[in-house]
Amino acid sequence: MPEHVYKVVELVGSSPQGIDAAIQTAISRAGASLRHLRWFEVTQIRGAVGQGGKVEHTQVTLKAGFTLEE
Repeated sequence: MPEHVYKVVELVGSSPQGIDAAIQTAISRAGASLRHLRWFEVTQIRGAVGQGGKVEHTQVTLKAGFTLEE
């Protein structure tokens, strides 16, 4: 297995459709500008509660790692 060095960035994604959609929002947006994106780790989950006690929006903070180029 080759040796890798990773750079880690913190991202926050949000979505009214839930946790998975918030993660996809963050990763797809980061992937548009970062090359060699390899992994992510969810560090926080928050949400907004609206009228009637229903979840209206989810926000996910995550760390994402990408390999540095040679």
